[in-house]
Amino acid sequence: MSACSLPNWSRAVVKVGSALVAPDDRGCSTTHLLPIARFVADSRRQGKDVILVSSGAVAAGLAEQGRDGPGTGLSIPERQALAALGQPLLMAHWRRLFDVPCAQVLLTYDDLQRRARFVNAKNTIAELLDRGTLPIVNENDTVATEELQVGDNDNLAAYVAVLAEADLLVICSDVDGLYTADPHDDPSAERIAEVDTITDDIYAMVGPSHRAVATGGMQTKVEAAEKATDRGIDTVLVNGTNGDHLDALGRGEMPGTHFRRATQPLPARKHWMLHALPTAGRLVVDAGAADALRHDGASLLPSGIVAVEGTFAQGDAVAVVLQRQRQRVAKGITQYDAPALRRIQGRQSHAIADLLEEAPADYVIHRDDLVVEG
Repeated sequence: MSACSLPNWSRAVVKVGSALVAPDDRGCSTTHLLPIARFVADSRRQGKDVILVSSGAVAAGLAEQGRDGPGTGLSIPERQALAALGQPLLMAHWRRLFDVPCAQVLLTYDDLQRRARFVNAKNTIAELLDRGTLPIVNENDTVATEELQVGDNDNLAAYVAVLAEADLLVICSDVDGLYTADPHDDPSAERIAEVDTITDDIYAMVGPSHRAVATGGMQTKVEAAEKATDRGIDTVLVNGTNGDHLDALGRGEMPGTHFRRATQPLPARKHWMLHALPTAGRLVVDAGAADALRHDGASLLPSGIVAVEGTFAQGDAVAVVLQRQRQRVAKGITQYDAPALRRIQGRQSHAIADLLEEAPADYVIHRDDLVVEG
């Protein structure tokens, strides 16, 4: 176990996965939850804020109907019905472990990608914390369609950490941290204690979950860590099946893997654009345009666009990629839909009005609506 110190924090989001809430796929159990509850309670007694993000509603619904085993191969209506059955059981299960009021907060992807609803969720959680309540968040599987699903609670926890303005995200899993390979399959895999920057090499090391019941895996945990650290939130991946790890966290030690927060966090709006808005299409640009975006803080002009890919509308988020390597350069909100862009691509800005009946701007993406990635 690492003896490194946990960064100072005052507000944390603690994500607890299905492997901990429903071990052996037999419905809710306290087998692994007591140390987690102790960490939450002790932190609250120290005056710190904690928000729980908990999986397990579908597993609880399956158990309520007398069905053991993983909930794989379920249709969306089946998951919706089972989540409706299991969500009250999941909340009751958590309430038994705390002597403070617990509040249920159910979110969909629509609540995160629409800025007004994002702010409403933020205000609700802030008010619950002000009232001394423990918010317990889950995806609203009872109404979430495929288009409105976050899909896994790792990424949901990162979104919650951002909207709650947390300074720590704790992801409780069933492994000791991030490894150089899957430790379930490769006994020579080594744990990585600290990650300064999440790179393509980090993603290349991780693969899908080894558990059938889980909707995520190590990849979604790395994705969540990237979302959180981009916003300046330290992220810790710990083994929630090991009570000593939770006790170490409570002592300010840092077991598992620590993903360090970015030294220059993204502003809130740009973080929302990059991580919450779905990417509707791609704009392929030449090297000159890519350099101007990366190094000059420029807006994207039609003259630098060499190809338009996908179908999207004005106001959608699109990726900007370099012509030859197809490397991601940026993501931003376009002022023109795809058909219009195909007409003006490669043209000078002053020609837009001659080519289109409506020309809302002399640029395609304004620099204030653009997040540089590459």
